[in-house]
Amino acid sequence: MKFKDKVVVVTGGGNGIGKEIARSFAELGAHVCIIDRVPGPWFVGDVADKQTLERFADEVIGQYGGVDFLIHNACLSKGGLETCNYEDFDYVLRVGVGAPFYLTKLLAPYFRPGAAVVNISSTRAFMSQSNTESYSAAKGGIEALTHAMAVTLAGKARVNAVAPGWIDHSQTEQSEADRKQHPVKRIGSPRDIAAAVMFLCGSESGFITGQTLTVDGGMTRLMIYHGDEGWTYTP
Repeated sequence: MKFKDKVVVVTGGGNGIGKEIARSFAELGAHVCIIDRVPGPWFVGDVADKQTLERFADEVIGQYGGVDFLIHNACLSKGGLETCNYEDFDYVLRVGVGAPFYLTKLLAPYFRPGAAVVNISSTRAFMSQSNTESYSAAKGGIEALTHAMAVTLAGKARVNAVAPGWIDHSQTEQSEADRKQHPVKRIGSPRDIAAAVMFLCGSESGFITGQTLTVDGGMTRLMIYHGDEGWTYTP
């Protein structure tokens, strides 16, 4: 019952990880305020737009008067050096870094005692595939923003991040090779990330701030060499 009647704000809560985070809090009696650009029974708008964030914040405070937990989940990719132009790169940074900064700034005066902010980062902040610069840069930015805000908001809110690895949104059967490249022998689900977010919002994590919790089934800890564990590399 620790989340009953708490006010939770989730960006990008209409699909995927954000949807599961919102659902998990709502199941436990929280009031969940979602913003997403896809149509649905929530505040519809683009978090890259400054005025949209201001209207959303006004609606949340007007309805509830305060915020307990703020979850910055919204982000996207527009590719990288090979495919992403300047305008698209700038847009991804506004969604993935600018919006978390500004929405936190708007809502911080209304944080209630015990408030927490959780930023959804990614293992892409630490490792990359080619042509992913827009997304990787945004996730690197949210990493830095996490520890900076943790210091600025000390005494007002704890600020942490969750860095998901490979999360399956489709619930389709994955190959044995895909599963076995994870030390836990499975691919992650949105529920895994929601559980981590709720932990970081709960009192059990009261001594944790400015940190990133990597939730990737151990994938980023497994060293892979050509010919090792059945893996081969074909240039």
